[in-house]
Amino acid sequence: MKGFYCSQIFTRTLFPILFPITCLAAVFLTGCSTSTIIDEYKVTDTHLDLHQGEQVVIMGRRHAGEYETEPDFINCIGGRLANGGQLNVMPEQEFLDSFYPWFEPRVAPLKLKRMSRMLEDPMIAERIKSLGIRYMVWVDGNTETTDKSGTFSCAVGPGGGGCFGFASWDKASIYEAIVWDLKQLDEKGRVKVETKGSSYMLAVGAPIPFIAQVQSDACEGIGNRLKGFFLEGAPAESTTPASVPKRDSERMLDHRGMIKS
Repeated sequence: MKGFYCSQIFTRTLFPILFPITCLAAVFLTGCSTSTIIDEYKVTDTHLDLHQGEQVVIMGRRHAGEYETEPDFINCIGGRLANGGQLNVMPEQEFLDSFYPWFEPRVAPLKLKRMSRMLEDPMIAERIKSLGIRYMVWVDGNTETTDKSGTFSCAVGPGGGGCFGFASWDKASIYEAIVWDLKQLDEKGRVKVETKGSSYMLAVGAPIPFIAQVQSDACEGIGNRLKGFFLEGAPAESTTPASVPKRDSERMLDHRGMIKS
């Protein structure tokens, strides 16, 4: 009889509260997905040569305090390329320390022509050669919050505390990677990725976040495509279920990520 009474209490009091919350949680779990679009340009369909002892370095653009391509994102791309020892990737910070101050924001080469002039310095050229740096991949872009809405508040009283409310925010990750061949001093291709996603925070008692992995999906997309420049059979598509199918483009991208016809 006692069990029947407790069941009635749950049905009358808790169920009307928990059922809508459960439904909302299910909606948000399916709603905080991301969409990714990738544009890719290659000079040639053949894979890039990377001989024994040669390395790739992934570098993030830092425009003199205006903004910087996040170091964690650069490390993420490097980790994808070096996964399982498939490629020799030199860590960005190690490279910057080895070439200080030539790649600081104010003096780093933004164009391949400037990089060519820099390599005319025997000291820089010899260091590049001794470290086996064959390819330099410049990554430009960032992740930012594009929209916010909703509100929630928290309070603490004698009987306990809790939060109530709802908030959502949209994020966009836009990055472009440019591959330079430091031996032939030419550009081998570009990859641009644009990932968008919405995240939610539901608070009825305890806050429950539903976070869209926007930057992570962008790293996966651009990392897989860059790996395809060097390795045959490398995955060209993201394996993240939340991502939509990618589309390719054989159009040139300029240094700001705009598509040239």
